[in-house]
Amino acid sequence: MLFYNVQLHSYVVIEVKVTEFDPRDMRQLSTYVAAVDGILRNDGDSPTIGLLVCKTKDDVLAQYSVNNVKSPVGISSYEFSNLLPEKFKSSMPTIEEIENELK
Repeated sequence: MLFYNVQLHSYVVIEVKVTEFDPRDMRQLSTYVAAVDGILRNDGDSPTIGLLVCKTKDDVLAQYSVNNVKSPVGISSYEFSNLLPEKFKSSMPTIEEIENELK
């Protein structure tokens, strides 16, 4: 997803993964950030920000993966069960049910 933060004057690239963090994901995000910087960013814009959101992540591996990246990037994880209000949870399939269906 591509956004523009008007306060920071910066494009923001958000990559959402439904899998656990893999260092290759950071290389892919860096490519997207570099492309936005090269194609869309103007002189008045700040560097493009990259955010990688994964199902889970190993904090040590994630830290090593961002250490040599020159662009402002971050890695975060999410818990799907915390994204829905309680009243909707009973009508939604569980993660396990979805994963089994996709297999």
